[in-house]
Amino acid sequence: MRHYLKFLAVLLFASCGNDQKNTATVAEVDTGTIAKHIERLASDEFLGRKPFTEGETKTVNYLKDEFKKLGLLPGNGDSYFQDVPMVEITGSPSEKMVISGSSKTIELDYLKDFVATTNKAVPEVSLKNSELVFAGYGIVAPEYGWNDYEGIDWKGKTAVVLINDPGFKSGDSTLFKGNEMTYYGRWTYKYEEAARQGAAGLIIVHDTEPASYGWNVIESGWTGARLTIASDQPLLDVESWMSGESAKKMFDASNMMGQDFKALARNKDFKPVPLDLNVSVSIKNEIKKDVSKNVIALIPGTERKDEVIIYSAHWDHFGIGKAINGDSIYNGAVDNASGTAGLLAIAEAFKKSNPTKRSIAFIAVTGEEQGLLGSAYYAENPIFDPQKTVANINIDALESPGKMKDLTITGYGQSEMDEYAKEAALEQGRYIVPDPDAEKGYFYRSDHFNFAKIGIPALYASGSYEGFDKSIEEIKAIKDDYLTNRYHQPSDEYDPKKTELSGVQFDLQLFFNVGLKLANEDYFPKWYDGSEFKAARE
Repeated sequence: MRHYLKFLAVLLFASCGNDQKNTATVAEVDTGTIAKHIERLASDEFLGRKPFTEGETKTVNYLKDEFKKLGLLPGNGDSYFQDVPMVEITGSPSEKMVISGSSKTIELDYLKDFVATTNKAVPEVSLKNSELVFAGYGIVAPEYGWNDYEGIDWKGKTAVVLINDPGFKSGDSTLFKGNEMTYYGRWTYKYEEAARQGAAGLIIVHDTEPASYGWNVIESGWTGARLTIASDQPLLDVESWMSGESAKKMFDASNMMGQDFKALARNKDFKPVPLDLNVSVSIKNEIKKDVSKNVIALIPGTERKDEVIIYSAHWDHFGIGKAINGDSIYNGAVDNASGTAGLLAIAEAFKKSNPTKRSIAFIAVTGEEQGLLGSAYYAENPIFDPQKTVANINIDALESPGKMKDLTITGYGQSEMDEYAKEAALEQGRYIVPDPDAEKGYFYRSDHFNFAKIGIPALYASGSYEGFDKSIEEIKAIKDDYLTNRYHQPSDEYDPKKTELSGVQFDLQLFFNVGLKLANEDYFPKWYDGSEFKAARE
């Protein structure tokens, strides 16, 4: 607090001393600007903003033009765009996954018992009598002295692993992070690590509580066309999930019959266990390649231009899809026209303020709804040096139930960005709520995560618990209504007569204030000890 007030005092003093006509007040993020851009981006004109469609073309050109009108420079050399090569893979798995042993064969049914996909852009992939090996939680975490893959040559083999990480429901707060999920618990990590180990395939055993969603989510989310980005990272032939019931059949048919495989996997001395079983499954693919775009704009700093604060938000949504109540355009007003409009409103506020010492970049990323693809591509192909990128402030799906007393920080306890957020919240008369669902791993489910992976401390927060004018119960009812009736539905629309944006403005003002402080000091926020992202920064 004292540091922040001192900063403002210095700024005011410098302004008065150097230019009596210039007053260094903190600019207001304009509610009218927010409303204008949400209404436009969430209109039917933009066709649901899906990559590879006319909706994308309209969206990225609109953002480019609006950044240009504000006087922001192109963020990628002389271009406002970063091309993101993507591959659309429509896979058709075999109807059966066959698990065979010396004395028993199990046939699993597609969708009912298993799902299977691939990110390899080839006409067909398969596992043919691939040896199955139980690899616990599928984690290699040197900071915890943990290696579930040790001692096995994984070439041609298929790993079977559990979802989440060993700390979940262990009763031991010192085991990983206790109930709070680490990145090692996310399914994305598990596929990445298995590929790094040289495995041919990976099967994740589904369990509703540690996954935080039921098998129905696996059924719907792992079928149809999938987008992925071109990458130099190793890939598995087959990425699969197996239902808990099917996994029990598999373990009962293996040499682990009768053993508590969950307890075994939680032991720090765990070593991978060959199951004396093989698996066979195949996938035929239809492949389409195209290029989507991240939109990047820049306000250069006055003294340390190469040190950058990045504001991010995803511009994409689901386009035109299945009609619900006669409406087939998935407008995505909250998710994420709100965040995209927020980028433009914050950029406008910075342009109204005095120039900052550090540079400010605004990145509207593509493909978030398909798996954080635009931010993942940026992380592999960064335009600004990650070691000189001070921090990321990510904006995603801001609801508008009014001004909120709380600021709920997803991923609280990861980095010193918590302290910046606390200070800015206190200035607004707010209090901090640590992530109430830390065991669900929401920190790994939006674009800030890909910045964190390359060592950039990230803030992902919003008011979502208690309003100044609405009770905790009222706020919960509003959130539940959105999740039940509008989230990822055509009904996520903007109605200027019914939507009041004071809560959105309040959050965006806080994000602006945090960025303003970072942009005028020389300190680099640090990851806390125990964060899995600290090593990437150091």
